[in-house]
Amino acid sequence: MARTLTGRVTSDTRDKTITVAVTSRETHPIYKKQFTKTRKYTAHDEKNTAKIGDLVLITEARPISKTKCWTLQEVVEKARGVVRLKEEKIVEEVTGAAEGEEK
Repeated sequence: MARTLTGRVTSDTRDKTITVAVTSRETHPIYKKQFTKTRKYTAHDEKNTAKIGDLVLITEARPISKTKCWTLQEVVEKARGVVRLKEEKIVEEVTGAAEGEEK
């Protein structure tokens, strides 16, 4: 039986390929502290249905390429919207003398 994982799509720029980030909580064997571990998997999306931010279910399959051995089974939840921040250009005014400096 093939393994199945649930994660968020972080990239869909390549044709028929998505990158899925799967997060899991693990406990350290000695210190017993819980920590979050994130792994990235490359999955095959035949119909290009998954978009960035979607929650998807992927299953293990035969190797499709060098890095792809997972396939998209279903889109569990569509993304509500992605907020993209614009890069702000910082404009600095150059004055003759800096404030606080005396000659």
